[in-house]
Amino acid sequence: MTVLFLDEKVNSVIHGFTLVGRANHYMPSLKAGSIVKVDRFEISRCSSMYKITDHPFLICFISLTIIDEVITGAPEINLQSRLDYLTISK
Repeated sequence: MTVLFLDEKVNSVIHGFTLVGRANHYMPSLKAGSIVKVDRFEISRCSSMYKITDHPFLICFISLTIIDEVITGAPEINLQSRLDYLTISK
């Protein structure tokens, strides 16, 4: 399962993923366009073979990863403009 994290503070997109065996565990917590808080994850260098963003690192979900949807106080993110930016910059 592949996830794109949009970091509005630094205007960056980070690739995130989890192994197939853990995908069903996280699917209920991830909805397209939702804002989530992710705790307890690993960061590693992104291999050029699997690189889908310009960010040098990727976020890896592990068995301890917790994902909570942020409902109140979440910033508004224009997802389409971010996706357009990704398409143009590739």
